[in-house]
Amino acid sequence: MKKLIICAICAICGLTTANAQKFGHVNTQEIIQAMPEFVKAQSELKSLQEQYEADLKAIQDEIQKKGEAFEKEQASLPDNIKQRRQQELQDMYQKYQQSAQDNQQALYKAQQEKMQVVSSKLNDAIKAVGQEGSYVYIMQTNVQEVIPYISTTLSTDVTAQVKAKLGLK
Repeated sequence: MKKLIICAICAICGLTTANAQKFGHVNTQEIIQAMPEFVKAQSELKSLQEQYEADLKAIQDEIQKKGEAFEKEQASLPDNIKQRRQQELQDMYQKYQQSAQDNQQALYKAQQEKMQVVSSKLNDAIKAVGQEGSYVYIMQTNVQEVIPYISTTLSTDVTAQVKAKLGLK
């Protein structure tokens, strides 16, 4: 009998505890786009991309200029000089391809580094809001993958609180 009463009390306590759990949802994309760190990172990445494109354009222009010059004088050149110039053009083209690949990798790395700073700051703010509000779980509402159903009536939208924690409007 005592066991039955203890089980009943535990069940009742468990139900009230389960009902007291709070869940929240947050639109991280909206927050990230409002963060000055994100805007700064986007600007820096755009500037870096433009610099890389200008460097590649300069190499491409040089290849084109030397290629046109080679075509004009190709008929009058001895075979050994013709082969050497063809090899020079081929080497320049390979340099162009390698530079394009290196630039793409460097841009990707820079993007990852800059976004890591933004993500870390956002995650810290979400964690702080979760701890302050005693939330059991805060879910993202804007992820691209298949996400679980989020009831906006049973969970609290903490987007505004996270923005406030970050000092955003």
